[in-house]
Order: sequence, then structure tokens, then C-alpha cells
Amino acid sequence: VTACGKLRLPKIGDVKVRWSRPLPAPPSSVTVIKDAAGRYFASFVVEVREQSLPAAPAETGIDLGLGHFAVLADGRKIDSPRFLRRAEKKLKKLQKALSRKEKGSSNRAKARVKVARQHAKVADARREFHHQTSIKIIRENQAVFVEDLAVKGLARTRLAKSVHDAGWSAFVRMLEYKAKLHGRQFAKVGRFFPSSKLCSACGTLAATMALNVREWSCPCGTVHDRDVNAAINILAAGRAERLNACGGPVRPPLAVAQPDEAGSRGSAAA
Repeated sequence: VTACGKLRLPKIGDVKVRWSRPLPAPPSSVTVIKDAAGRYFASFVVEVREQSLPAAPAETGIDLGLGHFAVLADGRKIDSPRFLRRAEKKLKKLQKALSRKEKGSSNRAKARVKVARQHAKVADARREFHHQTSIKIIRENQAVFVEDLAVKGLARTRLAKSVHDAGWSAFVRMLEYKAKLHGRQFAKVGRFFPSSKLCSACGTLAATMALNVREWSCPCGTVHDRDVNAAINILAAGRAERLNACGGPVRPPLAVAQPDEAGSRGSAAA
């Protein structure tokens, strides 16, 4: 990096760049890549030290979903922007134009770049949303617990487009590295933990629960919002695993009860 803010590359010379942010430390290496939309990016390898945030009194569990992108244990719900769904109409038009171009022609190459640029806009907007949401959660909570979802399995179902549009895996990775960078605790709860079917008030486990059931009543009298209840249970399970790792007691055994309403087959995403 030169004094005037340009990037000096071997065999090329000084290149004018648009910096996303100042480098936190002198880089040890740089890699220049070109994406499908024809944009060039410089990726730097730098050493970053832990930047601890002030201690936060709160801890949270996060239930990731499709109706809402994320539901927190305190009841807050983060809406899903559905970036790909919102761009589908324009993408369909661009892809139709691409399919009509002659293979190998310059017009087809131009049409392909237009499609790639539209996909890049969607990916950039999703990434920005993930960054803003993850850093806000990390700043507000001393410990963050999430469910270890089987994203690859869900991506092979009829929900595949919505699963890819949500980008859960990228979001969880951001939570994990930002928690480590800022001195927060982060942990995943096992994917087979019945977070939705477990009553967070008394510990009763419903036998079955259809995915379309968004609110349910426990025999103890508690009425649950399915997603909020799941987030509370994920938080409790994360805390229990933390105590168990320190030699404390494990979570109490579950009490099984028959649900009042008829349910369908159980789901791995429940």
C-alpha cells in the first residue's frame, strides 16, 4: 500500500482502489480476484488482535427460520429480507434475455455479465444484512447460542430456494468469528435437541408437532409462540452445556406428554 492510498502490485504497478475500511495491521500478503460480474477484489491477510467489548449483562439463544430470519430468547423477531425473492422478477427477465442470445456471441457474453451483476447485488445485500445483524447481537449479548441446523439436508427439500436465500451458514460463521474477536462466548446446540416441542416453563416434551403449528399450549397451562419458545430452550440448553463443561449438573430429564392437537410427522427442522 502506497502513501497515497494506492495498491502496489508486482508487474502491474500502482492501482487505484476503493477501500472498504482501513487495514487494521500491515498485510502479509494480498490476493487479487475477479468475480463473475467482472469486479476485481483485493483480499489481504493481516494479523488481528482480540478487541474485547465491555461486558454485557444479557445472554441469548437464537432460533433461525424462514418466517422470521431469527427469533431471540427475549422475544425479538428479526424479519427475513428475502433478497433473492425480491429480485426474482428482474433475474427472470435477464435470464430469459440470456437464453435467447446465440452461444459464443459477444451479446451472450454481455447478457451473462448482466445476470451475474444482478446475482452479485443480491449476495452483497445479504452479506451486509448478515454483518449488521450479527455485530448488533454480539454487542448486546455476552453469550450467544444457536442451533446447529442441517442446512445441507434442508437445501435438498422443496424449501431449498428459501434456505439458500436466508444464508444461515454464513450468518452463523459471522457470529462465531465476531464472538471470538470481541471476547464473547458462542456455542452451538445439537441439531436433534427438540427446541420447538419442549415447554420452556415446565420441561414437558410434546410427542409431535406439525410445522404449520406456530402457537401451542402445554398441559401446564403455558401458551407458547413456537419460535420464541425454541429460542428460550436453545438459550437454556447452551447454559446447561456450559455448566456441564465446568463440572456442573446437566439439564433435567424431559417429561413426555401427549399433545392435545393432532400433529403430522416430526421434522428435523422442528
